[in-house]
Amino acid sequence: MSTPKPATPAIVAQNSALLQKLPFSDTQDFDDTTRGLIASRTPNAVTADDGTVLWDNDTYGFLQGEAPDTVNPSLWRVSQLNTTQGLFEVVPGIYQVRGMDLSNTSFIEGDEGVVVIDTLLSAETGAAALALYREHRGDRPIKAIVYTHSHADHFGGVKGFVSQEEVDAGAVKIFAPEGFIEHAVSENVYAGTAMNRRAGYMYGAALARGPQGGVGAGLGQTLSIGLVSLIAPTDLVTTTGHEEVVDGVRMVFQMAPGTEAPSEMLIYLPDFKALCAAEDATHNLHNLLTLRGAVVRDPKAWSNYLTETIDLWGDDVEVVFASHHWPTWGRERVVEFLSLQRDLYGYLHDQTLRLLNKGLTGPEIAEEMVLPPALENAWSTRGYYGSVSHNVKAIYQRYLGWFDGNPAHLWEHVPVERAKRYAKLAGGVDALVANAREAFDAGDYRWAAEVANHAVFAEPDHADAREVLADTYEQLGYGSENGTWRDFYLSGAAELRDGQFGTPTETTAPDVIGQLTPAMLFDAIAITVNGPKAWDEKLSIDVALTDVDERYRLRLANGVLTYSAAAQKGDADVTLTTTKRALPALATGPLTAEGLAQAGIELSGDASVLGRLAAVLDPGDKNFAIVTP
Repeated sequence: MSTPKPATPAIVAQNSALLQKLPFSDTQDFDDTTRGLIASRTPNAVTADDGTVLWDNDTYGFLQGEAPDTVNPSLWRVSQLNTTQGLFEVVPGIYQVRGMDLSNTSFIEGDEGVVVIDTLLSAETGAAALALYREHRGDRPIKAIVYTHSHADHFGGVKGFVSQEEVDAGAVKIFAPEGFIEHAVSENVYAGTAMNRRAGYMYGAALARGPQGGVGAGLGQTLSIGLVSLIAPTDLVTTTGHEEVVDGVRMVFQMAPGTEAPSEMLIYLPDFKALCAAEDATHNLHNLLTLRGAVVRDPKAWSNYLTETIDLWGDDVEVVFASHHWPTWGRERVVEFLSLQRDLYGYLHDQTLRLLNKGLTGPEIAEEMVLPPALENAWSTRGYYGSVSHNVKAIYQRYLGWFDGNPAHLWEHVPVERAKRYAKLAGGVDALVANAREAFDAGDYRWAAEVANHAVFAEPDHADAREVLADTYEQLGYGSENGTWRDFYLSGAAELRDGQFGTPTETTAPDVIGQLTPAMLFDAIAITVNGPKAWDEKLSIDVALTDVDERYRLRLANGVLTYSAAAQKGDADVTLTTTKRALPALATGPLTAEGLAQAGIELSGDASVLGRLAAVLDPGDKNFAIVTP
């Protein structure tokens, strides 16, 4: 592996200036992160049966003292807070395990057992968190699991807590907001290959931990890399004000769809005067469009729902805790915290719309956007995970799309062709590299990155071009307050220097695929059809599901796979008979008569049709290039 380089004087000066700008004398968050600590986990690592390390919070032990020159001091501060780990008492009867994954898991004690809110990303880290809780609070049976929303780091560890058999037997209820399965599954399957590859950059999965490498992602440290599991909800919550009582634990739900996740809800626990804010109020500015990719979120709805939260429970609430970060105690502090979060998303939304209606484009608005002092100087609104810059561009995208209205941008050359033309304009790749190095030496890293990127895309094997681009990304990472920006920059530098690292964490797990509805499964297969290769192919497949009395006709024609549940005339080329539970084998196993038979799928008709379909399927590339062509 290559050796990182030191921070340049420009970055040292930038980071030093931030120390004078922000209220580092305010240490309330450090008091709050350690409040209620019952026990830390020592060592705080989780390993698989084969010895693979799936999680190791101890690798962040270097986060002590003042920030080094190679880390933005504000990011250093929040990373120190995020590494605080162990079992914590929020209030008597409510406990959290933090520092065991990117997210938190919470335990609400009832008459005899416990209700678990969110389950971390991996079954192994989930099981370790449960063991820590039981070690200090007793072996209480789990009566219910609550998924606050449809992101994998909040449901993926469920099988570390309970089994499918326990849920099937009715011993454990699982609550989730309406639309949970559809969004949880579609987000991790349809664009899962691309999202997971980019997530490797976003969370610095391949970075060495240290002052010149990974220091954390702002919302948490990083992702665990264990087994992502999923058990479907038994009970869907559909309306705000809906109340459930499980083992004496009263829960009142507030729906918040389209905020941090398409399917999300907050939970008020009136007997504890405690609010679980899910991921709609954490100690940073969140993403409106996550850098790994997702549907653009609705900041106006987000702001409005937090107003509703305050209206519903602001007079009574005494503590707010969330699926990330640490709690806030005291009614006045809680309402102030929720109000700042509410105003943050509302301000970004309204001001972006004001400026786009004056003709400014997304990048121009991002440069002009300045938060009011009350938001700029609050630690809980800093851009550790979502930045003002990329969130503003996301709002622009939500309303106006990718096109900024300039005809020159309607039909641009693709990056490689554009790069070749820039190289010719500059007098060759060597001239581009010289210009990039000049910008680098002047501390103009944004321009150096643009110029050097053209050089690399014009001539990917040009050693000097790769070097100056890697050096530039490294310095941009050292200066980034946003944890995911730092990870992206340093990951880009690492791949330029040492080669591609692929996809360390995958959420397209068997449990997730197993929850695909037939329609979603057929859509997932259709996404992998190589259109041009299938132009001249025509075939039809009937799928009969005996346990739910459903029948589908799949057709491949004109390069597109379509399906219908309506009654069809004539026979299909081949018929597959199976159960709904066995159907996902179409996407996970070989499309052969033998392979399907092993999965419990009967075949009648022309078996060669399956081979013809398989021949035009083109799965995603888990190692596609990002910083090179």
